[in-house]
Amino acid sequence: MMKRSMLQVLVLAAATLAGCASHNAMVRPGEQAWQPTRPEALHPASTTPGAIFQAGRGMNLFVDHRAMQAGDIVTVNLVERTDASKQSATSTGKENKFSMPGPTLLGGPVTLKGRNLLQNDFSSDQEFKGQGSSSQSNRLSGSITVTVAEVLANGNLRVQGEKWVTLNQGEEFIRLAGTIRPVDIAPDNSVPSWKVADARITYSGKGSLNDANAMGWLGRLFQSVLSPL
Repeated sequence: MMKRSMLQVLVLAAATLAGCASHNAMVRPGEQAWQPTRPEALHPASTTPGAIFQAGRGMNLFVDHRAMQAGDIVTVNLVERTDASKQSATSTGKENKFSMPGPTLLGGPVTLKGRNLLQNDFSSDQEFKGQGSSSQSNRLSGSITVTVAEVLANGNLRVQGEKWVTLNQGEEFIRLAGTIRPVDIAPDNSVPSWKVADARITYSGKGSLNDANAMGWLGRLFQSVLSPL
C-alpha cells in the first residue's frame, strides 16, 4: 500500500513538472490580453464644398507626433544588462578549558594507588569554516514597438505589446509591459527600456530548437527537491 502511494506521488509530481516544462507550448501569438489597443474614433470634420483646404484631411506640421494617447505606438529600445556577484566566507573557533581541583577529606585528597580520584579537567575545541560564491550575468538588446494601452490620471502611459519572429526551426517572441513618462519619449518616438517603470519583459522561444534545450520531465523529476537521491 505504501509503495502504491509513493508511486502515485511520483506520477503526480512528474505530471506537474511536465506541465511546467510545456509552459511555452501554451503561449500563442495574438492572445486577448496582448491585443493592441485601438485608438478612439475621431469625429470627421464637416466639409466645405468648393474650398481647397478641407479640415481633417491634411497633416499638421506643428504637432508633436510622439505617443500621447491610447492606441498610439512607441518604440522601446531594449537595453538590459545585469551583473551580480556575491562572495562570503566565515571562520569561527572556540576553545574551552576548565580545571576542578579535587576536594580534601580528613585533611588529605582522596586517592587510589596514588591517583586523585576527585580531581577533574575539562577541555573542548570547536572550529567552523564556510565559504560560498555566486555570480549571474544577463544581457538583452533589441527593440520592440508597442501600443499605449491606457493613459493614467497623472499623464503617464501604460504600454504593452509583443513581437513574434517565425524561423524555419521555430518561433521567438518578445513581450513587454510597463509604464512610461511622456517626457522620457525621444523625438523619434522611442524610449529606452531602463526608463520603463514596473517593466515585465519576456523573451523566449518555441519549436524544435527550444525543445532540444529543455530537460525532459523525468530528468526534471530527479533534479527537483522531491527526488530521494
